[in-house]
Amino acid sequence: MRAGSQRGYSFVAVLALLALCMLGLSIAGPMWSQQVRREREQELLRIGNLYAQAIADYYHSSPGSLKQYPQRLEQLLVDTRYVGMRRYLRTLYPDPVNPGQPWGLVLDAQQRIVGVYSRSEQAPVAEGPLQLQATELAAARRYADWKFVARMPKTASLQPTERTP
Repeated sequence: MRAGSQRGYSFVAVLALLALCMLGLSIAGPMWSQQVRREREQELLRIGNLYAQAIADYYHSSPGSLKQYPQRLEQLLVDTRYVGMRRYLRTLYPDPVNPGQPWGLVLDAQQRIVGVYSRSEQAPVAEGPLQLQATELAAARRYADWKFVARMPKTASLQPTERTP
């Protein structure tokens, strides 16, 4: 009779252990999700800064006295204005917070690219203005508000407009 009276206790113990595991995962899940969001945002800041620096380098290395911005992002990969191969980016990086979507483009009056931005409507984790190496970002309510435009001398007159490819 003793062997028969202990049936079911193992099952209850396994259910209790399973409930504890589910509780732990429900607490850890949002933290992991927040960490992934932070990592994607940091990647967006790094890649946006790379684009801003590449656009500035393209502009400053224009041959002659006429300084120009690129008309297409592909011109940052191989600069055909020179005889030798000149690169400003190794590859066209995708938007890490809005995968599968193209970058938004900030254009000047001549329809040349002066910057890029993510088209994501999500709210950023970082609050307040940010100082990056190649650009400054104002406080934003969504990622699309961050415009990665390189710092230029005060003499350069820009009237940025927005366009998506």
